[in-house]
Amino acid sequence: MNMNKFRITDFYIYRWRYFIGYGIVAIGLVLALIFAGMYLPGGISNQEIQSVIKSNSTNFSSYWSLDVINLPYYILQHFSLSLFGVTILSIKLPSIILAFLSTVGLVLLLRQWFKPSIGVLASLIAITTGQFLFIAQNGTPDVLYLFWPVWILFIAGLIPIQKRLRKLFIAIFLAITALSLYTPLSIYVIIVMIIAIILHPHLRFLIKQLSKQEVIGGIVLILVLVSPLLFAIIKDPNLCMTLLGIPTTWPNFNTNLLLLGSQYFNFSNPSGQTIITPFFELGSMLLIALGVYFVIRSRATAKNYVIILWTALLIPIIILNPNLTSITFLPLVLLIASGLNGLLGYWYGLFPRNPYARIGGLIPLIILISILIISGSSRYIYEYRYNPEIVPNFSQDLNLIPITSKNIVVSNNELAFYQIIAKHNKQLIVSTTADSDTILVTRAAKQQFANYNIFQIITTSASNQSDRFYIYKKINI
Repeated sequence: MNMNKFRITDFYIYRWRYFIGYGIVAIGLVLALIFAGMYLPGGISNQEIQSVIKSNSTNFSSYWSLDVINLPYYILQHFSLSLFGVTILSIKLPSIILAFLSTVGLVLLLRQWFKPSIGVLASLIAITTGQFLFIAQNGTPDVLYLFWPVWILFIAGLIPIQKRLRKLFIAIFLAITALSLYTPLSIYVIIVMIIAIILHPHLRFLIKQLSKQEVIGGIVLILVLVSPLLFAIIKDPNLCMTLLGIPTTWPNFNTNLLLLGSQYFNFSNPSGQTIITPFFELGSMLLIALGVYFVIRSRATAKNYVIILWTALLIPIIILNPNLTSITFLPLVLLIASGLNGLLGYWYGLFPRNPYARIGGLIPLIILISILIISGSSRYIYEYRYNPEIVPNFSQDLNLIPITSKNIVVSNNELAFYQIIAKHNKQLIVSTTADSDTILVTRAAKQQFANYNIFQIITTSASNQSDRFYIYKKINI
C-alpha cells in the first residue's frame, strides 16, 4: 500500500472513535458503580454506621443549630434513609449518585482541559482504580472530595466561553463553591483559583469582565448559602480548624510520612483496612511522574498553574492529615492525563507524517492502559473479597436480619444505629435487655440470658467472626 495514499481518517471507526470511547467509559462506569455498590465489599464499615447516625440526627426544624460539617451530604443521606429505610443500598446510594455525577464532571473536565482521546484514556484509568471504586460505594462524605473540585473547575472553565448562558453558569459556579465550603479542605480549591487569578494575566482579564451586578448578586447568593456555616463558626471558632484540615494536636510527622509512603508507594506489600493501598498502580504512578514533568515544563498555562498551586497547597495538608488523602485523587488524575498528553505529544512530534509510526506508538500505550484497567479492577475485586485485613471491616448484618424478627437485643455501642433501623421498620423493637419470648441477639450482645436457650445461629461465609446473630427462645418453666 502506498504510504501517501493511506489515511487513517478513511476508516469508518476513526470517525466514531470518540463516540465509541466515551460509550466504553459510560458502560464501564455503570458496571463499576453497580458492582461496587451492590456486591463489593457487600457490607458497611464503622465509618458508614457513624455517617448514618449523624444523617439521622440532622434536624431541619432547628436551622441555626445544624451540625454543618459535610451538611449537604448528610441531608442527601437523610432523605435516602427516609425514602428507602435503612439498607446497605440506601446508605450507599448518595455516594453512588454523587460518584456518577463526579465521573460525568471528570470526563467533561478532562475533555475541556485535554484532547478527547486523552480524556477517554484518563477517565478509564480513574474509574477503575481501587480508590475511586471504594469512594463511589462508601456511604460517607468522602465522595465530596471528588465531586466539589471536579464541578468547580469544569464550570469555571465554561464561564469565559459562554455568552448566552454566562449568568446562569456564574450562579451555578457560586452555588457549588459556597456549598463546597461545608466540606473540610474544599476551601483550598478556591484558594488555588484566587491565587491563580492574581498571578495569571489571562485569568485577571476574565475577572475584570464581570459587571458590578454580577459581583453583588454573587456575594448575596454565597452569603445566603453559607449562613448556617457562618453562624456555626461564630458559635464555635474551632470549626475553622476542622474546615482547614488543621489538627487540634500536633501530629507525629515521622509516622504520618511513613503512612503516606505506604499509601502511595508501597507496591511490594499492598495492604489496607477499609481502602486498599497503594491507591494507584505502579504504571499510574509513572504516568503521574511524567505528568509532573510536563506540567512544570509548561507551567505558563492557566491550567498548569492551577495544578501546581493545588498540589503545593495539598502536600502540607495531607502530611498533617494522612487519612484525608481522598482530596488528592483529582489532582493526581489530572497529572495522569498530563502525562498521557505529553507522552503522546512527544511521540507524534517524532513522526508527524508517518501514519504507521503514529499507530505503532499507540500499541504499547493501549497495552499499558489495558493492564492498568484490568489490574485496578481485579485488585479491587480480590482485596474486598479475600483480604483478611479488609473483609472483616465491613458488616453484612443488615442483610442477615430475618424479616420475621420483632425484638433485637444489642450492645450499648450498637444501640444508636439499631434504633435508627427500628425507626424505619415499625415492627422492630430494639433494646439492650431480653424481654420477649423470642429475641434476636447481635454477636456483640451475646451472653447467657436467664431462662433463655439458643435456638439458632445466623452466620456468614467468613472464616472469622462468622457468627453474626443468635436467636434465643424463652424456656417454658
